[in-house]
Amino acid sequence: MDLGDPVSYLVLAEGVPVMSSDGQQIGTVEHVLAVPEVDVFDGVIVDTGDGHCFADAPEVDRLYERGVVLSLDAQAAQRLPKPGQNPASMEADDLTPGGLDDKLRRAWDYLSGNY
Repeated sequence: MDLGDPVSYLVLAEGVPVMSSDGQQIGTVEHVLAVPEVDVFDGVIVDTGDGHCFADAPEVDRLYERGVVLSLDAQAAQRLPKPGQNPASMEADDLTPGGLDDKLRRAWDYLSGNY
């Protein structure tokens, strides 16, 4: 699959395929999460066809014009967290501002129309 040239998260299009590191398509980009005030990429909400999951920025290896490649293989990508108001498990670092809890809450707000 030709994913095109590398791009910034600022121009990543919704609907482009999201691929695992081993070449499996796990879904499409539903929304790019970022903190524009400080120019920080937080990750992407992925539409898997059976729901949504959240790939945090460290799990995103490369962004291209026509796709995203994760640093996770297909098996690991199946365990990506679902956006929600109350994540099932969190670590102490996740409770800091900008932590996973905050990111998942913003993903949930986007999906539920509360943004």
